[in-house]
Amino acid sequence: MAKKSWLERDKRKRKTVEKYAKLRAELKAAGDHVGLSLLPRDSSPTRLINRCRVSGRRRAFMRRFQMSRITFREMASHGLIPGVTKSSW
Repeated sequence: MAKKSWLERDKRKRKTVEKYAKLRAELKAAGDHVGLSLLPRDSSPTRLINRCRVSGRRRAFMRRFQMSRITFREMASHGLIPGVTKSSW
């Protein structure tokens, strides 16, 4: 499990990106790079990091399921993810 501080920081960044999204789009369309540089750093969507919804892990993230590979394997083995079965041939 990731530290609570990392998870809270990620939530705060997501709120900031959402708050400034419209303003950033307007400034980009106008080509106002000085105005963009005056906005907070965390308002840029490139600073967001994909994190597992269950454990908070950021490495080995699977976008389709919004979780890390470790959490995915545990949940799939227990049958908690619909439509996912263990492969055998």
